[in-house]
Amino acid sequence: MDFTVLVLRFCSLFGILFAGLAHGLEITSGGSTSIEKASMESVKLDCQFTLAPEDSGPLDIEWSLLASDNQKEDKVIILYSGDRAYEDYYPPMKGRVHFNSADPKNGDASINLTGLKSSDTGTYQCKVKKAPGIRSRKLLLTVMVRPSKPRCYVDGVSQEGKDVILKCVSSEGTNPLQYTWEKTSDTKLLPASAVLDPTSGTMNVKNASAGASGTYRCTVKNRVGTEECIMDLRVVPPPNTAGIIAGAVIGVLLALILIAIILFCCCRARNRKKYEKETSYEIREDVPPPKSRVSTARSFTSVGSQRSSLGSMSPSNLHEYALKPQYDKIPSEEYERPPSHAPPPPGKMAGPNLSRMGAIPVMIPAQNRDGSIV
Repeated sequence: MDFTVLVLRFCSLFGILFAGLAHGLEITSGGSTSIEKASMESVKLDCQFTLAPEDSGPLDIEWSLLASDNQKEDKVIILYSGDRAYEDYYPPMKGRVHFNSADPKNGDASINLTGLKSSDTGTYQCKVKKAPGIRSRKLLLTVMVRPSKPRCYVDGVSQEGKDVILKCVSSEGTNPLQYTWEKTSDTKLLPASAVLDPTSGTMNVKNASAGASGTYRCTVKNRVGTEECIMDLRVVPPPNTAGIIAGAVIGVLLALILIAIILFCCCRARNRKKYEKETSYEIREDVPPPKSRVSTARSFTSVGSQRSSLGSMSPSNLHEYALKPQYDKIPSEEYERPPSHAPPPPGKMAGPNLSRMGAIPVMIPAQNRDGSIV
């Protein structure tokens, strides 16, 4: 009997203690703990709580970005303590994170995060502390990048009878990206031989024909956005290979002929210039050298001086003067001419004979072949 009463009292005390704990600080937010948002959007991370009368300590609210590596520390992004909010606590999110309520102590510890970036992806923890109670809630935020506008183009040639490859590439966007192709002209049906790859964005039209020509649209999408591009495809007949080869051969031959003509003209002009240069230096034996005014004046001067000197000479002195060697006379024509063209020497006359005939010796200055005085 006493044992039964003891058990009942213990159970009653345990129930009272459990009821007190159950009605302490609690976080009441529900719903999904995983959120996906696109970049540059805004998100609300919900964290609602209730307090019990026995929670009499100061209220502290702390939001932190949990580190993916256990060896790193968690990063506190916003804080409420001592009836004051500290919103610029984390520099990378400065100006982008705020409490949802102007007075979080009324039970709303939710925050708003604006201008989302891909680097904001991570696990966020809301921790509410009011002694002796303490509760926390974790939320997974995934910031996805919308696909950028793709670029559509033909990879290679688009000729009949060959495989034509159409490509669609988006440079930005969070995977997985999904690509689709459709024809928007004519029958709006893709060619029967078309093979699509939704992951890489390529469409291979095997053994393409002229019927594959038309307008095509490529659409790329992920869980947060969609973009598209449009292109025109023209499948042309293959070129005339034989005509191209013949034209190339004829062009090469014409080029070689033109080069040969230019070389021939250059060589001929060079030889003509060389011939004219040699001819200008050739001596004409049948043309006498030109007379210069200086040589004529000198000859008159020398004649006058010799006349004055001869006037004081007697016939005997004249004979001696004629026999003296003349160093300033020009070489005779027989020394200038080649042996094969030298004329027979005329008969020499003695000095006395010249004086009897009334001849007067004249000194003639020497000249070279072009007529200038030496």
